[in-house]
Formats: sequence, structure tokens, C-alpha cells
Amino acid sequence: MNNTQCLSHSKWECKYHVVWIPKCRKKTLYGQLRKHLGEVLHDLARQKESKVLEGHLQPDHI
Repeated sequence: MNNTQCLSHSKWECKYHVVWIPKCRKKTLYGQLRKHLGEVLHDLARQKESKVLEGHLQPDHI
């Protein structure tokens, strides 16, 4: 699948890596809220005519 956009003298394909951390790194993003946030983020991406290629919710590594 080719998602390259172009103008007369340039081509590009934008991808973003987003890291979302709750305030004070509270461990509140688990359980039912985790599933709901996934749906919300996919809906927001759809509204912006984008798509989420991959998503993970991981415990803090520190």
C-alpha cells in the first residue's frame, strides 16, 4: 500500500510515533479504561483521515 503524497517537486510519507503518559505516571490506564482509550484514539485518527498502525499500553519501564 503506497501512502506517498506528492507535489510537483516533492514526495513524502508522514508517520508519527506518539508517546502518551498520564500526569505523574499514574497507573490508571488499565482494565476497561484501556479498551475505551483504544477505541477513542482509533476514532480520532479516523476523523483526521489517518490510521493507527500499531498501539501498545505498557507498564512504566522505570
